[in-house]
Amino acid sequence: MPSNETRVTVVGMTCQHCVASVREEIEELTGVTGVDVDLDTGAVVVAADREVPLAEIAAAVDEAGYALAE
Repeated sequence: MPSNETRVTVVGMTCQHCVASVREEIEELTGVTGVDVDLDTGAVVVAADREVPLAEIAAAVDEAGYALAE
């Protein structure tokens, strides 16, 4: 299976609970195989077996209560 990686920056995360919330919401997206979240930088790497549209990632991050950096 091909692997697709998408990198985004999430703003507003301040603790490990924030990280867990963002990770859990993104992991629910179809095709996602892994999510790496860096609390210090806000960097999020989404690995998937399909190309996950940025709008889907943004919606998942919003559901967790955060936003993508502009």
